[in-house]
Amino acid sequence: MKRLTRLITAACLFLTSHAWSQTYTNFIRQVQYPSGVVWDASVAVTGQQLSALAIDPGGARFELWTVASTGPTSYLLDSGYVGTYIPLAEVAIRSEDTSSVIPRTRADRPFFVDVAVSGIRSGATDPEPSKSVKFLRHVQSYGVGGTGIGIDRTQATLLTQSSITANGTQNLTFLINSVPGGDRSKVRGEERFSIFSLADYQAPASQLASQFIQIWPVADGTITGIAPNQLVRYLLPQLTLTLNDLYPNSTTYLQVYKGNPQLGTTGTIVSGSSLVINDSVPQNRVLIVDKYDSVFDSDGRWTMELLTSTPFGIDRLAYVSFTLERTIEVHGSITTIE
Repeated sequence: MKRLTRLITAACLFLTSHAWSQTYTNFIRQVQYPSGVVWDASVAVTGQQLSALAIDPGGARFELWTVASTGPTSYLLDSGYVGTYIPLAEVAIRSEDTSSVIPRTRADRPFFVDVAVSGIRSGATDPEPSKSVKFLRHVQSYGVGGTGIGIDRTQATLLTQSSITANGTQNLTFLINSVPGGDRSKVRGEERFSIFSLADYQAPASQLASQFIQIWPVADGTITGIAPNQLVRYLLPQLTLTLNDLYPNSTTYLQVYKGNPQLGTTGTIVSGSSLVINDSVPQNRVLIVDKYDSVFDSDGRWTMELLTSTPFGIDRLAYVSFTLERTIEVHGSITTIE
């Protein structure tokens, strides 16, 4: 029986395609067919190492896992199947946010899927599993306020399925996600793209490659404590900033500038209003801002904006315009008696 080389490189399992954080531990799980024997091996951030077990005639599945130090929480990032005549495949997902180990984007933003297949045969006597692979797209909601931790991915919905019968690379663009939800700006969940081999007498249909992207909601916020078109005299009131679904990689702040509201204006940031989020899931916050009179250098019409900066740009969450009048005018006269 033909045996495959025992050299399995980390590059084949996309280890080199991720910028790993030091708070993650990585390992490769090898599953033998048809015996079902499982072997786990720790792996470094980059590099290559020998397969722990020889590849049997039925092939072997390799799974790339990362384990977060807090939790701990495990994530299956990629998997690949190696067989004597099974095609090779890769799936890579890209978005405008390049800061995360796990691909992610915002509900209103596009993402991109690169699918590469090689080793497909077309001979009359070639076995059927060597002639094509299946390309699957699954979607799954995390639910209201969900983070995806502990989710049962077997419950994902199969959205589309197609066959790939030729070697080459496809670059797919998805302008909007398909995670279920009534308010499209507030969906949270994931989309998974997978390539599977066809079943034969030596091994079942096996996942050759897979990757998922997390979809997070669009943030919203409010400014309370000062009303639109309010006339403010003397001391400025205390403000409450209510922030919902702040993107995991974002900086949110309050700024002021002279005049009526105009998108794209750069103003003065209010001290005590800046909030930096560097996390794996969206965050909600409530901030109290007071003693900020010094940012206003004159009386007149002013605009206050609540902004959030993400990998997708700067978005205005809320604004309020008002008139400031702190100058004290004294009207009177002086008379003398002679």
